[in-house]
Amino acid sequence: MGGKTVTRADLCEAVYQKVGLSRTESADLVELVLDEISASVIRGESVKLSSFGSFIVRSKGERVGRNPKTGQEVPISPRRVMVFKPSNVLKQRINATLVNGSEPPPES
Repeated sequence: MGGKTVTRADLCEAVYQKVGLSRTESADLVELVLDEISASVIRGESVKLSSFGSFIVRSKGERVGRNPKTGQEVPISPRRVMVFKPSNVLKQRINATLVNGSEPPPES
């Protein structure tokens, strides 16, 4: 599983090459999209990207956990967590690589 990590710079470069904006405009566009997704998730809203997946915020209540080293019970405070749920389209594209043994062509 030692795959490459896609960075913001990689996304900016992809926008630059495929859309034809300048590198600065591409970087601004990527930042704007990521900022909007972040702001929506922080507000507790779900973000659904068609054919990709959904970012969902869930609230977890207080619970008792254990320190694995000492076995001592420790209270875990309530918190919100973000969960990503991939769409069925994305799941199918991922699983198609197992069947075909190669990367499926990108959808346009």
